[in-house]
Amino acid sequence: MSFVVSRRLEMPDPWRIERFRRAPEMGPRILFFSGGTAIKGVARTLTSYTHNSIHLITPFDSGGSSAAIRRAFHMLSVGDLRNRIMALADLSITGNPDVYDLFAYRFPLDADNAKLRHQLWNMAAGRHALVARIPNPMRRIVRNHLHYFLERMPDDFDLRGASIGNLVLTGGYLNNRHHIEPVLFMFSKLINARGVVRPTTGKNYHLAARLRDGTLVMGQHRITDKSHPIPSPIEEIFLTASLDSTTPLTLAVSSKIRELIASAELVCYPMGSFYTSILANLLLDGVGSSIARNECPKVFLPNPVPDSEMQGMGLFDMVMRIVDTARRRSGIDVEPSRIVRYVVADLRRGSYPRPLHLKRLQAAGIDVIDTDLITDASAPLYDDQKVVEALLSLC
Repeated sequence: MSFVVSRRLEMPDPWRIERFRRAPEMGPRILFFSGGTAIKGVARTLTSYTHNSIHLITPFDSGGSSAAIRRAFHMLSVGDLRNRIMALADLSITGNPDVYDLFAYRFPLDADNAKLRHQLWNMAAGRHALVARIPNPMRRIVRNHLHYFLERMPDDFDLRGASIGNLVLTGGYLNNRHHIEPVLFMFSKLINARGVVRPTTGKNYHLAARLRDGTLVMGQHRITDKSHPIPSPIEEIFLTASLDSTTPLTLAVSSKIRELIASAELVCYPMGSFYTSILANLLLDGVGSSIARNECPKVFLPNPVPDSEMQGMGLFDMVMRIVDTARRRSGIDVEPSRIVRYVVADLRRGSYPRPLHLKRLQAAGIDVIDTDLITDASAPLYDDQKVVEALLSLC
């Protein structure tokens, strides 16, 4: 005999929100499939209500300073991982704001590379002001990791525009036998990150897209490039072994990621680049089946503004693309509501892709929750506080 337990939904639910605010260490395990910086503010705001959020990040960025690191060391991208850990850091603890400042610092793009190399050696030696003011043991760890990076840095490596946080994490990766998880765990503990941050995969893979007109676009940076938008709607995305390979890879998600998904009390597909940040997380076999097995609510927060990756897609199309990607990659045939149960949106103020097809969503067992998410101050984007309150109300 089975039972279905339901409750009346209040949005926002002030009782739940206040309960979580009073005891964030006991807060809900909200899991985000994301990448980039679109939910940086949401992650920061959420730490006041829960210290148990889970952030599965796409490590496939292939542009900017991340590209230089990936080419030199044949590794995953660490930039978005660094960004999210810093968003979750407890900045009230002595020394953590100094670590934040160092990790956020970038070398100027117009500087002399030889001078930047000298500056990096000063950082590794502890003589640079940004490093000198960090208390031990964090300063010692930062210096060691910078030394590991410098010892392995190719002679022609371009440091212009490099994020120091990315260089520190890369040094740790190189010193841990090319495993990023121990490095993320250590830094998360040292800065008291109020949440868990992990890449969906720790391997060196790249994103590719097949467009409706048959064009192949290789690399995340080209797929999501707003200055040169793709010429045709995306038909599918897949993973490859390199930017030169067009052969799709079939890869299984690790047992650790399965366990994190199984532990979630709410799964969220948040705003951000639809394909390269959200769907990219679902490309590994086993992610979709892990989502489907978890009985918790699954929420889609669509972008409130147009996204160049969503050409030719309405709201219903986006939801079904999430569902189809999760089902196909895991070889499962489940009801759409096992993958996406709710769409939370501000239909009055948001500029969502048309047609919405709200009745078709309802027929698929997916409820659309229309609530205030955009304020005069945040428009045209979501207000971080309102997004957090909406998610907490569903837990």
